[in-house]
Amino acid sequence: MTRILVVDDEPQILRALRINLRARGYDIDVAATGTTALKAAASHPPDLVVLDLGLPDLDGVDVIRGLRGWTTVPIIVLSGRAGSDDKVTALDAGADDYVTKPFGVDELLARVRAVTRRHTTGTDPTSPTARLGRHTVDLAAHTVTHDDGTAIKLTPTQWSVLETLLRNPGKLISQRQLLRDVWGPGYETETGYLRQYMAQLRRKLEPDPTRPRHLMTEPGMGYRYQP
Repeated sequence: MTRILVVDDEPQILRALRINLRARGYDIDVAATGTTALKAAASHPPDLVVLDLGLPDLDGVDVIRGLRGWTTVPIIVLSGRAGSDDKVTALDAGADDYVTKPFGVDELLARVRAVTRRHTTGTDPTSPTARLGRHTVDLAAHTVTHDDGTAIKLTPTQWSVLETLLRNPGKLISQRQLLRDVWGPGYETETGYLRQYMAQLRRKLEPDPTRPRHLMTEPGMGYRYQP
């Protein structure tokens, strides 16, 4: 049974999530503080963490960093903060996804299922190929081929952006992380680069670049490859 650790200082949210998640067959632990959450995770390692950023003792980002010091367990952030910077910081710290408060239980459950499915099916980042619509991407050979046999040419930078996304299927990658991974330290604020290269990739790989189905934008946050 999948064990989920829910961390939130609002009793009504803890109660609602405990009831809804248990009703769907999950084993639930709860914590109202960051310190308690870290201790609970160490003593009874969860399969997934649902984490509020606004905790009374520790910032949720510090809890993420504490967890990431020893575990790769998926982390879904709950955020009631209005700006996107906190959520982007959480993603950069190692969170896998986010849900904004107030949230619908159905939305959160869908994110839980998606993250759990990715983790348990073990999408292999070393897998040699990935599918993007009607294209096959060979990550080892650095080639992209349409189903009709046409080879799609990508520049080295286009390839670097695409490969980073494809090696993290379904996961939201922050703009800062993409910029840092592709262009290097010091480029974390050059978001115009990303917009330009994502537009180029969509023109080459999406059936309708204006309505992408696989190379998705999360406004103000980052990008996601949706298989």
